[in-house]
Amino acid sequence: MVNRWTRNYRRYGEAAFTGNSSKTSKGSQGINSHLKELKETITENEKLKKLLGEKELEIEILKDLLKKQPTLTDKVEIASKWINRGYRVSLVLRIIGLSRSTYYYSLKSQGKRRYGGGRPIKGYSYNRQQEPVSDEQIKAWLKELIEGEGFAYGYVKMTIILKHKYGLIINKKKVYRLCKEMGILKPQRQIKVKHPRRLARNRIVTGPNQLWEIDIKYGYIAGEGRFFYVLSIIDVFDRSIIDYHAGLTCEARHAVYTLKSALWKRRLDKNATKPVIRTDNGSQFTSNLFAQTCKDLGVEHELIPYKTSNKNAHIESFPSILEEECLARYKFNSFREAYEVIHKFMDYYNNVRIPSKIGYLTPSGYYDAFQRNFVKALPICA
Repeated sequence: MVNRWTRNYRRYGEAAFTGNSSKTSKGSQGINSHLKELKETITENEKLKKLLGEKELEIEILKDLLKKQPTLTDKVEIASKWINRGYRVSLVLRIIGLSRSTYYYSLKSQGKRRYGGGRPIKGYSYNRQQEPVSDEQIKAWLKELIEGEGFAYGYVKMTIILKHKYGLIINKKKVYRLCKEMGILKPQRQIKVKHPRRLARNRIVTGPNQLWEIDIKYGYIAGEGRFFYVLSIIDVFDRSIIDYHAGLTCEARHAVYTLKSALWKRRLDKNATKPVIRTDNGSQFTSNLFAQTCKDLGVEHELIPYKTSNKNAHIESFPSILEEECLARYKFNSFREAYEVIHKFMDYYNNVRIPSKIGYLTPSGYYDAFQRNFVKALPICA
């Protein structure tokens, strides 16, 4: 067909393609439609060649980048290599992952560098390849970080990023100085400790209401597909669960209410001598509300150190008792059902169950007997 078009053009000129010549051969009538198809095919072919060329370029550039862990200098060198071969700047920088400003700034800065042996020249830092990098370049990187991912970082984190991202050998003191020169130092936070934490210390408990421990246990309501929480307060001396909270949520306000209720039940709400409260580091107990309540009530609050549950051993053992002797025996269909079971178990634990640690007496019985001087105190190390 192409040969035929060529012959017709040589014989009749442009008239062979416009159909105006009376001498047009029989095969020239469909020339226009065929030309249109040919042009579309050529255009599509050019697009495919362009895409294929870009993919081949991307593969070659990625091969260069994978030869080593590329620093900024390496990326600039690779970009210059392919740009000098005639490839578009925007395409090459997009594949490498460099911005235009960084690329041209690096080219400009490279002409100002001086390479020499001995100690580093003042005003430069070195990268892992032992190449000096000017302070102006480092400031530019710091500015980019502040405007991007590092907007909330201080100079210490900036130092880490400069080391990891750009391969700089630099310490935090120099980064601090450069940030100070640029005026981008974050203001230091003034941390005011409203309620200083007191860590738990070993105590010898010789009577009730000297040391209380608080902890939280959760259970599952199968019928409703959600959890519920049980916050309990135990007296380390007589093992009584003085008070508890069972609910679908357990927040600081619930801990505060339960503590006040426990003090009232032991008639200690107006007493000058209050028990020491020991807890773990749960959010309910580290909250300002709980800390302020303890301060207002005149109660000393201790927090056990992290990963030292043995400091809270007595209340830590109670959830296992609650799980084994109560929760594991039931499949709850509603929270109302779970609450009733928990309420009955707490009564059973205080008034029926006989722990061996207190002479096989019930917790409430041991407490009453001690109050009437019927039993001798058994000192407990807690």
